[in-house]
Amino acid sequence: MAKVTMLTMAGAEAGTIELNDAIFGIEPNEYAVHAIIKNYLANQRQGTQSAKTRGDVRGGGRKPFRQKGTGRHRQGSTTDPSQVGGGVAFAPKPRSYRYTVPKKLKRLAMFSALSSKVADNEIIVLESLEMAEPKTKDMIKVLEAVKAQKKALIVTAENNENVIKSANNIPGVQTTTVGQMNVYEIINHGSFIITKDAVAKLEEVYA
Repeated sequence: MAKVTMLTMAGAEAGTIELNDAIFGIEPNEYAVHAIIKNYLANQRQGTQSAKTRGDVRGGGRKPFRQKGTGRHRQGSTTDPSQVGGGVAFAPKPRSYRYTVPKKLKRLAMFSALSSKVADNEIIVLESLEMAEPKTKDMIKVLEAVKAQKKALIVTAENNENVIKSANNIPGVQTTTVGQMNVYEIINHGSFIITKDAVAKLEEVYA
């Protein structure tokens, strides 16, 4: 099992923690990570784009000009896509971009993302993360003390309102819980900050 040094909120060492190799120590599978991120981004799309086809455009009741003798190409309707003010050829219509992926692929991608953070030394395990009150300055001090990157993902075992509110106004910093985190967020942030309790819950959920 991989051993990672735990830190206090002040940045001091607080012993080590062993991470489950089945979750944090596998060979990252780039295909699985790519597939899950692609799925996540597709599921975020609203799919509300819309344009009018030639059948939706108003007009087009009569032939705009005679068939021959004008020197122009023949035309039967003003709603044709080739005409100014006409409809759009193959116009986009509201649709859902959602699709599902296998659960095994999701797990593999999650383990790959977590393992890559350990391999790249981008994981920071905190002994605990408790805020007496919602205060952005205090959270900034914690992030500076543990030498987190500008883009950081903070993972807690359960929802902690004070932690969430303290981090809300810091650009590039996002908070989540073990049950809500996803592969895209893990990969998209430089530092992966997780509490000791969250590690235990993560291993309990996926072990």
